[in-house]
Amino acid sequence: MKTIEFSIEINAAKECIWATLWDDATFRDWASIIDEGTYMKGIMKEGNEIQFLSSLNGYGVTSLIIKLNPNEYILFRHSADTKETGQQEREKEWTEGTESYSLTEKNGVTTLIVKTDVPQEQEEIFSTRLPKAMERIKMLAEKVY
Repeated sequence: MKTIEFSIEINAAKECIWATLWDDATFRDWASIIDEGTYMKGIMKEGNEIQFLSSLNGYGVTSLIIKLNPNEYILFRHSADTKETGQQEREKEWTEGTESYSLTEKNGVTTLIVKTDVPQEQEEIFSTRLPKAMERIKMLAEKVY
């Protein structure tokens, strides 16, 4: 695994950006830039498992929420790679990797930092798509704000 990290400044309150990150409609919007058709299944609560799944091919990852401070920080640990819409495990490409989202606000400008472990062979893809997804998050959050 390779850890990659990106940040972006957004002219919106961190509560607005948090909602943009995790509300179903906006999550599907920006996450589809990374992997088309991605949606999230589960309840965002520390200690819960969440599934990130592709509506196109049924592949995804099951992740445990390790740490959750609403509107500020979330840390996921990928506990299983899945297929068949999360019903079966598959090869362990993402398993044990982590992914975090951090928000800090100052004078109405919020910095979003996304840090994620990616399989070495997917580093180039994610290094291209993740910044584009973050630009989409910025556009969606600033539009609401």
